[in-house]
Amino acid sequence: MQLIWHPSPNFGDRREGLVPQWIVLHYTAMDSAGEALERLCDPQAEVSAHYLIGSDGMLWQMVDEPCRAWHAGAGQWQGLDDVNSRSIGIELDNRGNHPFAEPQMAVLEAMLPQIMERWSIPAEGVIGHSDSAPGRKFDPGPRFDWARLVRQGLAVPRHRDH
Repeated sequence: MQLIWHPSPNFGDRREGLVPQWIVLHYTAMDSAGEALERLCDPQAEVSAHYLIGSDGMLWQMVDEPCRAWHAGAGQWQGLDDVNSRSIGIELDNRGNHPFAEPQMAVLEAMLPQIMERWSIPAEGVIGHSDSAPGRKFDPGPRFDWARLVRQGLAVPRHRDH
């Protein structure tokens, strides 16, 4: 798994000394990883994520994990808000209307245990953007194979109708 450092200017300090307790999975809803990378690093867009995984398995890191990436927007999980200060954001190159590619899933499965161990994040803490912003966000969407992550202990079963 080769990591390409591609810094985004769109980040800040985690608020109130918070540390990651969740990993939020997204889909890019864009035509290519290159297009998504450009947007996630555009200072005018004011969005970012810690990581982007291309459909071919390419892995970019845009924001250091101790920093607050701007990926989740308004939302909450487990009664807590400021999802950005409490999470690591991973973008997956996918429009949301087709299955996620095998090389991409393999990279996600390889990196999740490392992030989970570094930050002591349990499988319950691996969530979708739709979990923290139901009705507003739908990613990673119905084509994402949550059961695959659950089988490996990287997520927990959860009713997802959004």
